[in-house]
Amino acid sequence: MKILLIEPAKAPLTIGGEDVFIYEPLALEYIAAGVAKDHDVRILDLRLEKDLQGIFADFFPDVVGITAYTVHVNMVRRLFEEIKAWNPQVLTVVGGHHATMVAEDFLSPFVDLIVIGEGVFAFQEIITRFERGESLDGIPGIAIPKGDRLVRTDGQAIADLDRFPFPERKLTKKYRSHYYSEWMRPLASIRTSKGCPFRCKFCAQWKLAEGRYLRRNPESVVQELAGLAEEFVFFADDESLVDASRMKKLAGLIKEAGIRKQYFLYGRSDTICRNPELLEMWRGIGLERVFVGLEFLKDEDLSYIRKGSTAGDNKKAIKILQYLDIEVYASFIVRQEFNKADFRALRQYCRELGLSFASFAVLTPLPGTDLYEEVKDQLITHDYDYFDFIHTLLPTSLPLNEFYREYYDLYKKAVPMSKQILYILKKFPLKEIPSLMKKSTRVLNQLKNAYRDYQEDPQQTHLSSSDS
Repeated sequence: MKILLIEPAKAPLTIGGEDVFIYEPLALEYIAAGVAKDHDVRILDLRLEKDLQGIFADFFPDVVGITAYTVHVNMVRRLFEEIKAWNPQVLTVVGGHHATMVAEDFLSPFVDLIVIGEGVFAFQEIITRFERGESLDGIPGIAIPKGDRLVRTDGQAIADLDRFPFPERKLTKKYRSHYYSEWMRPLASIRTSKGCPFRCKFCAQWKLAEGRYLRRNPESVVQELAGLAEEFVFFADDESLVDASRMKKLAGLIKEAGIRKQYFLYGRSDTICRNPELLEMWRGIGLERVFVGLEFLKDEDLSYIRKGSTAGDNKKAIKILQYLDIEVYASFIVRQEFNKADFRALRQYCRELGLSFASFAVLTPLPGTDLYEEVKDQLITHDYDYFDFIHTLLPTSLPLNEFYREYYDLYKKAVPMSKQILYILKKFPLKEIPSLMKKSTRVLNQLKNAYRDYQEDPQQTHLSSSDS
């Protein structure tokens, strides 16, 4: 069987995405690993290669599988329509985060199967039965469109991550030099755990793992790390540091194995505060940067999203990381209720923390989250192209043009310009700086002018609470 797996590109309206970073398509590499031994499998990364028709003509697949986050839904639906127009007999399969949370959004005559949850073993069974010409009904962990409804099966409760094969990375060989996050290039990704013990209302990751925090065997992680060619490695976990004893053991095994790489991972501020010695241990084996979801500067805002950490934790965690010379990738959330004083306070807060890098996401109620259920009746648009953490989905207190001017100023002023320049000069090769500056300017201009995208949105219902 010939199997084509596709990583979709973002929509033209969507801001950010591959214009800012590109991580390897780990989910597709896992799916491929389950079937590549017995079948001819290819991965097409449409973020980097646009010739879909060319690969149809060259490869002529029997099965096409596509993964999707919420922001990709419209693009993926159009891709499936194009695929079926090319060959109505091809089996079309969709999976990923959004298919798991809202399978109904792929109820389409162009989609044959929807995989819900972890897809490696479900996809194996799909391919086995399809090749034999057998019925696909009853495969665990799928939904099948039947007219205007979905027929679902019970999922597979997978608690042991070590059951999964290593990702089939050879299928992304031609793309690997292009996977990056800021200065970390080329960047490999590895999953060492799944799920989170916390219950943030804006996040659905803990729901995908059914409330559990699943861990891989540290020895298996070391074995996979040893096979990575890249110097830079991103831990694609929902939260990497929460199990401190496991991470200490993993650090010891990496050191023992003599693996020398530079790591980037997620860490909660309260976890960092409780385990400074863990961060020091990881710094010794190559930890370069930590993505810390600081979210807000006020405890009442942190409480609203059920973060489970405090403003005090945030400040202490930043000091620990700075003391250890670990780069802080600080992530904040902008609420739609923010006025000019709130934006000004957040800019000042970032400067007080002495940050070299900060990112700001507009509070986004993704389908499947508790936040979405709470505010879904207030959404100003239901167009998934806007679900990019930059376009607001809820009415803003400020007029939209003022909201986005303040939002733009966060990126321009939260970190002093002199510090931004020094950071760029320190982290990036000189030859890359002109293109980096050009790209950054383009994205920032899109961000500043994002309010204009709503002016022609037919789904728009209400822009800001101050509009008449």
